[in-house]
Amino acid sequence: MNSNLYLARFLFRLIDRSTYLLLIVFLHTNVVTARSLPSEPNTLASEVVKINISSGAHNQDIGVKGKVSDAKGDPLTGVSVVIKGSTIGTITDASGNYAISVPDGNVTLVFSFIGFTAREIPVNNQSILNVVLSDDAKALEEVVVTGYSSQRKKDITGSVAIVKVSDLQSLPASTAENQLQGRAAGVTVISNNQPGSVSTVRIRGFASFTGNDPLYIVDGVPTGSLLGINPSDVESMQVLKDAASASIYGARASNGVIVVTTKKGKTGNAKVAYDVSYGIQDPGKGWTNMLNPQEYADLTWLALKNSGQPQQSVQYGKGATPVLPDYLLAGTASGLKEGDPATNPALYNLSYANLADANYAPYLIVKANKQGTNWWKEITRNAPITNHNLTVSGGAPDKSRYLFSLNYFNQDGIVIENFYKRYSARINTEFTLKKNIRIGQNLQVYTSQANTAANNTEASELALARYILPIVPLYTIREGDFAGTKGNGLGTADNPVAVRERTKNNRANTFGIFGNMYLEVDFLKHFTARTSFGGNYGTNDYTNYPTIEYEGAENNRNPTLAVGFFKNRSWTWTNQLTYKNTFGDHSLQVLAGTEAVDDAGNRIEGSRSNYFLYTNMNAITLSSGTSNQLVSGFPNTPASLFSLFGKVDYEFKSKYLASVIVRRDGSSRFGVDNRYAVFPAGSLGWRISEEAFLKNVTWLTDLKLRGSYGLMGNQRIDPANQYTQFSTSKGAASYDIGGTSTTPQSGYYLSFIGNSAGKWETNVSTNVGFDATLFGGKTDISFDWYQKKTNNLLYTVEQLATAGGIASQNPPFFNVGSMKNTGIDLAISQRANLRKVKLDATLTLTTYKNEITKIADGISYFDYNSPLNEQNRIGGVFTRNAVGHPINAYFGYDVIGLFQSADDVAKSPTQQSAAPGRFKYRDANGDGKIDTDDRVFFGNPNPKFTYGLNLNLAYKGFDLAGFFYGVQGRDAINYARFTTDFYSQGITNKSKDALYNSWRPDNVGAKVPIQETVGNFSTNAIPNSYYKEDASYLRLKNVSLGYTLPTHLLNQIGIDRLRVYIQATNLFTITRYTGLDPEIISTDDRAAGIDAGAYPAVKQYLVGASINF
Repeated sequence: MNSNLYLARFLFRLIDRSTYLLLIVFLHTNVVTARSLPSEPNTLASEVVKINISSGAHNQDIGVKGKVSDAKGDPLTGVSVVIKGSTIGTITDASGNYAISVPDGNVTLVFSFIGFTAREIPVNNQSILNVVLSDDAKALEEVVVTGYSSQRKKDITGSVAIVKVSDLQSLPASTAENQLQGRAAGVTVISNNQPGSVSTVRIRGFASFTGNDPLYIVDGVPTGSLLGINPSDVESMQVLKDAASASIYGARASNGVIVVTTKKGKTGNAKVAYDVSYGIQDPGKGWTNMLNPQEYADLTWLALKNSGQPQQSVQYGKGATPVLPDYLLAGTASGLKEGDPATNPALYNLSYANLADANYAPYLIVKANKQGTNWWKEITRNAPITNHNLTVSGGAPDKSRYLFSLNYFNQDGIVIENFYKRYSARINTEFTLKKNIRIGQNLQVYTSQANTAANNTEASELALARYILPIVPLYTIREGDFAGTKGNGLGTADNPVAVRERTKNNRANTFGIFGNMYLEVDFLKHFTARTSFGGNYGTNDYTNYPTIEYEGAENNRNPTLAVGFFKNRSWTWTNQLTYKNTFGDHSLQVLAGTEAVDDAGNRIEGSRSNYFLYTNMNAITLSSGTSNQLVSGFPNTPASLFSLFGKVDYEFKSKYLASVIVRRDGSSRFGVDNRYAVFPAGSLGWRISEEAFLKNVTWLTDLKLRGSYGLMGNQRIDPANQYTQFSTSKGAASYDIGGTSTTPQSGYYLSFIGNSAGKWETNVSTNVGFDATLFGGKTDISFDWYQKKTNNLLYTVEQLATAGGIASQNPPFFNVGSMKNTGIDLAISQRANLRKVKLDATLTLTTYKNEITKIADGISYFDYNSPLNEQNRIGGVFTRNAVGHPINAYFGYDVIGLFQSADDVAKSPTQQSAAPGRFKYRDANGDGKIDTDDRVFFGNPNPKFTYGLNLNLAYKGFDLAGFFYGVQGRDAINYARFTTDFYSQGITNKSKDALYNSWRPDNVGAKVPIQETVGNFSTNAIPNSYYKEDASYLRLKNVSLGYTLPTHLLNQIGIDRLRVYIQATNLFTITRYTGLDPEIISTDDRAAGIDAGAYPAVKQYLVGASINF
């Protein structure tokens, strides 16, 4: 069956009357002949005749020729000349000349060229047609939504990145945040990669220890993320990066602002758009450098030999070489051979009904998998991803506009049983009550459900696939009963497939309503008043079912049911008045307004254990367990914000531009004496291209210099930080009122000492840049140099010892620190016509350098233990936040090589546990000994720069798009090497490097240390630079090939547009990093880039179609 028939069947399922459509397509592209199709009614046959006639040669074609030039009379090369309503066309040559044959003298020719306004000119039986094209200023005249208002793109004096929504929606993703990566200069996005998860978005680096997420504004309403927003509903997205653009949002703008406007209907008849895509996600090969069972046994013997211990093991026997067992476990015996009476299948006993009995001991028989279990393959799958989006829009001229959309998104994760699905609906309407009065609303409702896999932790299933030994099979001798590490010499890792199977019924559900209503009134000619009331209501609930284990070395025989319910609501009421007028050479826009925001919520969680039956999920509830029921619930501390704001934009002769912003915020998150703060900002612009001395520079279409300075704030702190708090507990405070020693009553104890003097973090932003448009609109360049300094950083300083008790262990936030970020943002866009091919390319480049300039008086640094808890696992932490260094810099001993001999050890500085084959550390202070004073900063997880390259090509009805994203100069801690490269670190599988490339007396050039049975200071018992790797990479994020069918063919069956496409994401990554993925998500900016096996970006292969009626 050829590919054309596959295409036919695909289209047949997408639309009705598709047989008719396919006939037209095939005849048009000469793929098949009419007689190869099934016979149809006579009405269809008549259409075939018509199409064959219209697609044949014309006997009386008319020749038309001419020259195309610009307004100055210069010829234009590469202008597209097309017969309107057809695909017949040509382009102008180097002299601007063209020649084309037209079927008759009544057709219309369409002349189009990048950077110029297209013209449609009737032929009217003329044989010579000369055409002049005018510069297209539409790009510069584009209106951009910023803070509470809109401006022409050409008049913006702040730093605003405008994201092409078409570029965003070309990448399949569950959220628009994920699609933003590499699309806007100054924005760094680290994708979580797990379905339904929020990515880490940073605008121009870091500004705080307490949180660096940007503020999201959707249709004027603030929200914490874009997780509930259907990406297909986004009309425009702007990133406000400096004070001149963002300080209008005052206390919430320190980390930048992302303004999202959703699509609105357009007047006219109802239009229907349907988009569908389906694809498969490839998990890849995963952990490819791991040992097979025999190799692991050989490594065991090598480590025993290097440690001077007898070469023997309960699983591998004893002798010169290890021998793999036939059975790992039979009852309580380990390392058995075939024929051992203990392996008699008749002895096998596993009763799920008895597992809840702590005294029950199943009799398991586990056969060794001598070929090795590919745990990555067992835990992952080829996962489907699908998206359906239906939009209906329209409106009556001067009366109404409406848009209604439905979306269904379903993405299975590459980890088995992991999924995310979302249903959403949006309705946006606007009605003109009178010529000067408009009302409208934007409303979205969404619900989602997910089963989430653990990510970037040692307990994640992807990490377990690396830990568990390959000799362990998936099941015992009874198919369906999981095998594991129960048995001597097999370690303690859980069977990752068993973990996923037992948690497959866990659910996390969300429900949300998000939107606003508004009223606009124009009056006194130049004034517009607007009031908007919006809100966000959301609920989240989760259920984690108890799972009982039997196959592991550390079985959980008393599992717990955990449930939780969270509710949050917020509302925002904004009132604003705008004055806009142009008089003579002056243009003025004045904005003044007030805003009130209120947030509140509550949560309740419960747990219970000791269930009699674990196989019926419906029977497991909080009321059915036998242990005490633990329930906790409390409201979130409510927070409110009241603001006054104003903005003045002034323009003189479209040449000199100025903008001033002032916002005064009052926040309940701070004490009464520090609740109010003022955040001013100002910017200037000079359209130098309008000056007389540049008027004759023909290649310079527009050049604007701009600069800004201002203040922004950060209020991200728990509102309860200002209050001293007392709590009750029998353990911490009680009194035996009855005097019987058995009836203590709970008392109150000091649990938290508040700081009522806390105040805003203040971000001082400086920005200098320019925007240039060159060569008649073919090239756009935007450049920014910036510096932002954050003062009064909120940080938890340890309390005085006199505070005592628990209160001193839980200190409040004080304004003590400061940091700065300096960097460059660059965006270059190029458009061109290469003969019949149209090219559109955009390059973005982002750099930032972060430096902590102060932490607190008397404190020059603080270390941070990441969620991986390396403090307890490896004897120290990898990240230190110190003055003069970037946030979360890597800190420890610098490995300069391996000791090669005893003489080498003797000649080197004194070092604990120094021996041949072990790490040699740098004597940083030169005192002849290695101790804590020799620890140094050896890595930085913040990249030197990131970049994105977006390419779009169009040829006739075909379009080809590619998007590359790169990160350069980023370091990462490959924490997986803590276990894979050191035999001493537990009974887990190891890397092939540990066996083949580790130090031995006959392999002195090795990079991997000697393999031993016990770790020490000179190997893996302390953080050092051995774990650091270069995590720079270049990735082809997206490539797509599409074909849009000719309009004149589709119109015959009532279709306005039909595009079909194929697409692939993450096709390749160029990197030196040896972990799963160099793009490593972190939950905390104070310990970023530490990788225990983060959920990787996977290849996706999709087909899709977009249909407009």
